[in-house]
Amino acid sequence: MVALEYRDMSYQLTAEHEAIRDAVREFGTEEIRPIAAEYEREQRYPDGLLADAADLDLVAPHVPAEYGGAGMDAIATAIVTEELWRADPGVGGSISAADFGTGMLLEYGDEWMCEEWLPTVTAGQTPIATGISEPAHGSNVAGMETRATEDGDEWVINGQKMWITNGTVADVAIVMAKTSPEASHSGITAFLTPTDVDGYEATQITNKLGIKAQDTAEIVLDDLRVPAENIVGEVDRGFYQLMDFFPPARVDVAAQATGVAQAALEEAIAYATDREQFDRSIAEFQAIQHTIAEMATTVEAARSLAYRAAASLESGDGDNATRLASMAKLFASERAVEVTDDALQVHGGAGYVSDHPVERFYRDARITKIYDGTSEIQKNIIADQLL
Repeated sequence: MVALEYRDMSYQLTAEHEAIRDAVREFGTEEIRPIAAEYEREQRYPDGLLADAADLDLVAPHVPAEYGGAGMDAIATAIVTEELWRADPGVGGSISAADFGTGMLLEYGDEWMCEEWLPTVTAGQTPIATGISEPAHGSNVAGMETRATEDGDEWVINGQKMWITNGTVADVAIVMAKTSPEASHSGITAFLTPTDVDGYEATQITNKLGIKAQDTAEIVLDDLRVPAENIVGEVDRGFYQLMDFFPPARVDVAAQATGVAQAALEEAIAYATDREQFDRSIAEFQAIQHTIAEMATTVEAARSLAYRAAASLESGDGDNATRLASMAKLFASERAVEVTDDALQVHGGAGYVSDHPVERFYRDARITKIYDGTSEIQKNIIADQLL
């Protein structure tokens, strides 16, 4: 067994962090909550809210100021995501997911890529998409079947991507493809492409369990031609670039899960206070009190682990950051499903219908155990560093 060195990854929220939370919470309360049920019912992407959110620096807040972002640190970014998901995982989640790919551009993209596309994302003009998963390959990224073949000064991409966030609404996408088919992990390359080009066809997936206001797509790449200058990073290094991209993404999912759990907790408290049975509020029954106490404790633990993982990212502490990010995602996502289930139970029959938002939160929370690496994958990562 390998002895691990645990460094101090404590965090301290600043007055600026709290001000950011207050601003996002106000936006969520006034702009997101009133339309959330309607947008979920109609499966409508909230493109009209992106610009409003961008005015408050809530779209891709981690992006540096030179590209229109706010340059927020990792904890502030987690707070923004948490509060957007607290407002609503569908509508608020669409805003927080608008940046899905900006991290790779910042780290590995050429300067012209960042100058051309990042300001459009941070201004709320368009989200960005990243095509990784495929119908037969989710967790097994190295098994992807999408191929890119060099043809002069272009690459021709053919394949199919599945479960792609922002796939039908993004003006730009990063597409992962095999450039050395005989290789495994060391044969994948990232390509940047506009989406309004021949060879890129996206179809919205509409039969999802939750996060229905978020855009999720199937993408067919049919002789998509991409100039060689649009390679993000290096040829055959895409998998390793993705590995750098995953820890921040997993901290983000931990923040998402914390946000929806917090929302469910608040709904349970409000309902328990108002609902009467046997001539008194059900909040007076010890069974309900114990349930809510456990929910609140769990949410606080998830938040603390998410922020601690964010602090580790900010410190650039390599393996510790990777481990803590996976721990935070694993714990927060698993507990979010439990907390939203408890909130629904507190509501009883009323929680099983759409009159109350807890049934939506229950469905929305479930995705956090799956994307950006399933719970089982997170356990593998954690165990690899412990054993």
